[in-house]
Amino acid sequence: MLLGEVAWLPLLFLTFPDSNFQTPNFPPHLTHSHNTHPHHPHPPMEQDLRAPLIQHPHNDNSPIKQVALTVPTTDDPSLPVLTFRMWVLGTFSCVLLSFLNQFFWYRTEPLSITAISAQIAVVPLGQLMAAKVTDRVFFKGSWCEFTMNPGPFNVKEHVLITIFANSGAGTVYAIHVVTGVKIFYKQHMSFFVSLIVVITTQVLGFGWAGIFRRYLVEPAEMWWPSNLVQVSLFRALHEKEKRPKGGVTRTQFFLIAFTCSFAYYIFPGYLFQMLTSLSWVCWIFPSSIMAQQVGSGLHGLGIGAIGLDWSSISAYLGSPLASPWFATANVAVGFFLVMYVITPLAYWFNVYNAKNFPFFSDGLFTADGQEYNITAIIDSNFHFDDDAYQQQGPLHLSTFFAMTYGVGFAALASMVVHVFLFHGSEIWEQSKSSFKDKKVDIHTRLMSKYKQVPEWWFWCILFVNISLSIFTCEYYNEQLQLPWWGVVLACAIAIFFTLPIGILTAITNQAPGLNIITEYIIGYIYPGYPVANVCFKVYGYISMTQAVTFLQDFKLGHYMKIPPRSMFMAQIVGTLIAALVYLCTAWWLMETIPDLCDSSSDVWTCPSDHVFYDASVIWGLIGPRKIFGDQGAYTMINWAFLIGAITPVLVWLAHRAFPDQHWITLINMPVLIGATGSMPPATAVNYTAWIFVGFLSGFVMFRYKPEVWQRHNYVLSGALDAGLAFMGVLLYLCLGLEDIGLYWWGNDLDGCPYASCPTAPGVFVEGCPLSAF
Repeated sequence: MLLGEVAWLPLLFLTFPDSNFQTPNFPPHLTHSHNTHPHHPHPPMEQDLRAPLIQHPHNDNSPIKQVALTVPTTDDPSLPVLTFRMWVLGTFSCVLLSFLNQFFWYRTEPLSITAISAQIAVVPLGQLMAAKVTDRVFFKGSWCEFTMNPGPFNVKEHVLITIFANSGAGTVYAIHVVTGVKIFYKQHMSFFVSLIVVITTQVLGFGWAGIFRRYLVEPAEMWWPSNLVQVSLFRALHEKEKRPKGGVTRTQFFLIAFTCSFAYYIFPGYLFQMLTSLSWVCWIFPSSIMAQQVGSGLHGLGIGAIGLDWSSISAYLGSPLASPWFATANVAVGFFLVMYVITPLAYWFNVYNAKNFPFFSDGLFTADGQEYNITAIIDSNFHFDDDAYQQQGPLHLSTFFAMTYGVGFAALASMVVHVFLFHGSEIWEQSKSSFKDKKVDIHTRLMSKYKQVPEWWFWCILFVNISLSIFTCEYYNEQLQLPWWGVVLACAIAIFFTLPIGILTAITNQAPGLNIITEYIIGYIYPGYPVANVCFKVYGYISMTQAVTFLQDFKLGHYMKIPPRSMFMAQIVGTLIAALVYLCTAWWLMETIPDLCDSSSDVWTCPSDHVFYDASVIWGLIGPRKIFGDQGAYTMINWAFLIGAITPVLVWLAHRAFPDQHWITLINMPVLIGATGSMPPATAVNYTAWIFVGFLSGFVMFRYKPEVWQRHNYVLSGALDAGLAFMGVLLYLCLGLEDIGLYWWGNDLDGCPYASCPTAPGVFVEGCPLSAF
């Protein structure tokens, strides 16, 4: 649910009578809310806030309550999987989502079309093919046969189609490198080199994903919350359910919510775009910089700002309906501390001359608050020009932007220490038990019937990709600037962090990235080479992220009982197709849109690419030593590493000292500290609405209406995503292609034009008033 879709909020709170819907065979006590269990050892408030509820390991269901309520414990191995229609619909879904997501990613308000849209759209197509395509057997041998129609459209081939679509959902991070070089730095980068970088970075993480399966897929405690949204939808779309008297089935509920979401998005998507952030404080004080800094949801603290747009809520943090409440609470506390305590204090005490710059900005500035001229400090060989830098003066950041780097440092250090303290023994036990035939979890036992993917397949992928990456960086060093040892070091960093970040994501649905630490390391070792910096970042950061994504898909296949080798094939083919389509789409847009990524453009401002470019200047061109090191102004930010490492130790000591205080174990410092890791480009209103909706779903509904939450929470999440995606595409095809827009005050996204103005006396920026009040 979201704040922006409050019109459909009552759908969640409807109480439906019992139906004949087939739920998993979980123990009877799981059908009741926690506070009604007569033998529960903890107070109701504490238990409802806990992360997953762990049962006895030998129960015939998952020890995680959310999984037991959602995932079926049955399997039909006879269902065909690698069917003709799976390949056709899977490839089509992957190509279409890849094109649309890259196309919309460059826009001022990026629209991310998730795999859930394809998951829903292919159902009638699959059923149509099952009804109309010939069932003739074209080939039949002793080991296989081929037919275009093996029977009814089934859930397993539907899952593989969705895995294909997952490859085209989101973004291909390496495209930022191509955009940065061609658009911002205006340097040459060939299509072939771009393609090699894109493919290797997308597939590289697959190698160590297979190696970490025993830690992040097979254990029941690694439950990957976001997968439950898709599992719930699969069940709603394929399992027969009788309509309860006076109520609706889950499929009917999905259709109602989908229709509402689809119809509603025409307002924030076209007719009344200010619904993205209703910053009413700015309306009361139309000429006050300070008031607009406080009230703006997009460029300030967002106090009082209301977001009524699902896309702005789910775009950066994912669906709040898929986040467990304890993780949402940690995000809320972290956001509050950073945004409403640390940032205002730093700004109003003028830390790092904060008042010379915008309150909330990812821009790069001179000492007097003007935009920094980056091209002036690049020489003819595309290297850093120190003399020009000294002449123009040191680069400055908004204080908030500088602090986000500190938050990133602290979150990363906190994560490593947290995983070691709270999960170290589990990792050690899993390492020992992985060599034994120990199948405790029901889903792991069911999956043991299928042939596993040999580990040497993953090692081969790893070796081939690392070799190809080294060759490309060495042979095309003029374009990429990164030496061979940079590839090796980046891969070593990614492998080291995959396990701790995977554990955090599998439990909390939140995780810090490696983008900051990778650019920090290469920036110190190899300063002055911006393309080398971003290439190192992509190889070190995205290969890890891809590994986690692959592991998440492995878990989805684990829940839905997909043969592992079929999963492997779909993931590899889908990733390769998506990489090619993403690059071709981006290349086409860069060649055909003259004002692409220009801040003066009305549509194509590329917000995420601007952040990426700014980072390449800070860490690559100028280098961290001149900004965060002994030659820079932001040296104190480095203490964040130590602070981040200490905080989990304090929580661990408190837990050991007070073992009966179970609320202490709910404090997850990596999630709490890294809560604002998506800012910028995420803004305050994105967080406030996300937290509010997460509270309604994860706490209110899960605690007081568990039966309604079980039946409708994840279905609602999928319906909102799908309705938004279909209307977003429809709006663009009908109106965007013809550049038909509405120009009135309701389509001013924030209505706070002065929120980005400085407030220091004597600092004047064009378009800003002289007075801050």
